[in-house]
Amino acid sequence: MSIIWGGAGDPATNDAVAGFVAAHIDGCERGFADFTTLGVAEEGRLVAGVVYHNYSPEAGVIELSAASTSRRWLTRPVLKAMFGYPFDEIGCQLAVLRVSEENRGMVDIARRFGFTSHRIPRLRGRQEAEIIFTLTDNGWRAHPVNRR
Repeated sequence: MSIIWGGAGDPATNDAVAGFVAAHIDGCERGFADFTTLGVAEEGRLVAGVVYHNYSPEAGVIELSAASTSRRWLTRPVLKAMFGYPFDEIGCQLAVLRVSEENRGMVDIARRFGFTSHRIPRLRGRQEAEIIFTLTDNGWRAHPVNRR
């Protein structure tokens, strides 16, 4: 697995990774605005992506949206890069994920990584709740993946 970065320095990669993520998230047809991406490739093929969006530098908060076609993408180096960007590179104090309560796989992953959950009824429409997950910089730094 290799990590690739999008962003202003590589707009084509940035758009490709964001398109990949949007195509794999139900209800994300409109895509993203003002974003930076991290992609994960395997044998030259994009298998996962993370979109960093809704950045509020004043509050030190950023939202992450992610999708993958491989269960093996969340390696230690990917996790360190994925959370290193918001917490170490741009100085965020909080990362936010919005996940359908129907997406049991992602709900379980977020809980395993120490995110705090807040269930909001109807946030994805009349019939579907969304879970807002938050992870502080302190919570991330205390996570076992950061121990040697």
